[in-house]
Amino acid sequence: MARIRGRHAARRAATTAAGHRRRGGLRSARYRRGLGGTAVAAVVMAALTASQAPGVELAGDGGADRPGSAGDRTPGDDEYATELPPLESPHPPGTSEPGGSENTSGIPASVLAAYQKAARSLASRTPGCGLRWELLAGIGKVESGHARGGAVDKDGTTLRPILGPVLNGNGFARIKDTDGGRWDSDTTYDRAVGPLQFIPSTWDRWGADGNGDGRKDPNNIHDAALAAGGYLCADGRDLSTGAGLDRAVLSYNNSSDYLRTVLAWFEYYRKGTHAVPDRDLSVLPTTPGVGESGSGSSPGAGRRGADPADDRPGKPNRPGKPNRPGEPSKPGKPDKPGDPDEPGDGDDDGGKPSPEPTGPHAIERVGAGKFTAVAGEDFTGHPVVRVETAKGKGVKGVEVRFEVRGETEAAFEGGARSATVTTDAQGDATAPALGAGGRTGDFTVRATVPGKKLGSVDFTASVTAPRADTLARTSDVALEAGKGGKFAEAVEVKATRKGKAVANTTLTATFGDEEEAGPYFGKDEQGTPIRRLADLKTGADGVVALPELFAGDRPGTYTLTLTAEGGAGVQVKVVVKG
Repeated sequence: MARIRGRHAARRAATTAAGHRRRGGLRSARYRRGLGGTAVAAVVMAALTASQAPGVELAGDGGADRPGSAGDRTPGDDEYATELPPLESPHPPGTSEPGGSENTSGIPASVLAAYQKAARSLASRTPGCGLRWELLAGIGKVESGHARGGAVDKDGTTLRPILGPVLNGNGFARIKDTDGGRWDSDTTYDRAVGPLQFIPSTWDRWGADGNGDGRKDPNNIHDAALAAGGYLCADGRDLSTGAGLDRAVLSYNNSSDYLRTVLAWFEYYRKGTHAVPDRDLSVLPTTPGVGESGSGSSPGAGRRGADPADDRPGKPNRPGKPNRPGEPSKPGKPDKPGDPDEPGDGDDDGGKPSPEPTGPHAIERVGAGKFTAVAGEDFTGHPVVRVETAKGKGVKGVEVRFEVRGETEAAFEGGARSATVTTDAQGDATAPALGAGGRTGDFTVRATVPGKKLGSVDFTASVTAPRADTLARTSDVALEAGKGGKFAEAVEVKATRKGKAVANTTLTATFGDEEEAGPYFGKDEQGTPIRRLADLKTGADGVVALPELFAGDRPGTYTLTLTAEGGAGVQVKVVVKG
């Protein structure tokens, strides 16, 4: 999909208005460079200003004459859809709008919901900002035609990537790759991404999770709308004032024509709008300029916030190469009859879909995110991640690095703290076996793709103290004593796990409550016999010896129950003779 440079928007619209008499608003046609001039620019400015309702002011010269409008600007490529709304107020569904479709004021339902939800959320977070959802709608209209006519899935993610041009300095800002190709599939230069056209470095700072799925994805309209709102409200801007509104929009794209176009749609939507079905192509702009999916050579959007190093106020963009005098631009190839563009296609591709990105786009967790093992043993589970394309397909042959992080003795095979694994045919990478070590506590295993900014996936791991699976007496000598006497043999048990001694494990020893006159372990300060012991600890050899055991006054056979932390237990027979 081709774009028209924003600095020509006014004169193109004026030329269109003069050349096409009709009832209704300014309907744009494809602009041919070299046309227009000061006089026609004045015509369109008068028409555009007339379409604004009271209270919406349009700044002159990019708003530079207004207080607070010059700061915090991002280098823009001056590329966007330049179609203007009709001069008439919006009409409700089922009525006719003179000179245009009744869907002119319509917004795809999923996209409209995202704009409104983001504005509500920001109203509680930044109550002094005064952001209206109609401003997000105005920006979304000129940036991507409302996500290419609402071409999103049930979660709000675009069905195809919406990418701007390669920002290589050839007619646009020059921004080298900042995301390792994660979002824009370009590892050399950046490209603006998604329905609200964020540059990856700006998304890294302002990205938001608008749909609560735990991800921040610029291709998701809910995430992008919330992030755009936060960006517009930054620096304490008050969007209820003319200067604050201008400054916010100019921070998105430092272009006076962009400002006027966005504010025109902002005011138009304020007069009324309605939801239309998703994937409704009738809401797409009739002029070029909407971000598209496609190769790096395709023109499109490309500026949404630059890296702070490139975000110097007043920094001009490198101008595009002009046509030679008298040489008109080549018109775009018309669509074949009956073969409309699919959402996300280029405007002039005859309906052919763009190639699907095949490079790594994201790294995601597969399966469990938390693992537990006993000190001295191996973890039974393995952390697994998947490297995916922008369409969610696994990518084979990508190296994934797993790293043990934190104060722990846990390690991979051979005592290594990190290991590199290559993804399989499904795009999955499975970490090697992980030994717990002898130290208890929590740590993290982090998975990343070296050399690519795909983010990271963390797995939580816990090492717990060993718990005995077996308790047993260390002696086979019968425990017998006469009435009122004392047992000669001490009760001694050993705690083991998988045949190995378990040190420092806690045990309890108890005679039944009904055996009140039976054996006991000494007496307390009040002279009451003690028949229950708690917090007994095994030594380094896993053995614990109980205190002296007294026979009591009632002859009989009694049962002493010992239970270890974790549930292992043993019962010992104790005999008191008469």
